[in-house]
Amino acid sequence: MIADDRLDRLPGAEIVLPGIADLEAGRRSVYASAVQCAAPRLRRAGLDAPSATGGIPAAHELYMQLSEELGDRAHSRYNAILARVASFAGAAERARSG
Repeated sequence: MIADDRLDRLPGAEIVLPGIADLEAGRRSVYASAVQCAAPRLRRAGLDAPSATGGIPAAHELYMQLSEELGDRAHSRYNAILARVASFAGAAERARSG
């Protein structure tokens, strides 16, 4: 596991860490859905990231949440959020491997 103070400095931490906190608290949020989209990769990097439960895939849930909030601008925000989460996961994987 990577030390919490190091996690804060990884790119995308502003999305992943609040998303994990939301999931732990049982809150449905855009960031929680983004974490669930990348849950397998985040777990491989040593984080406790639960997968989506229920019938809707996390990526669809994320897009629906963004559509409700942003309308036609949802697509670009969706891509940007997932890119930041992927950056975080990659950096966490590299930090974990030394």
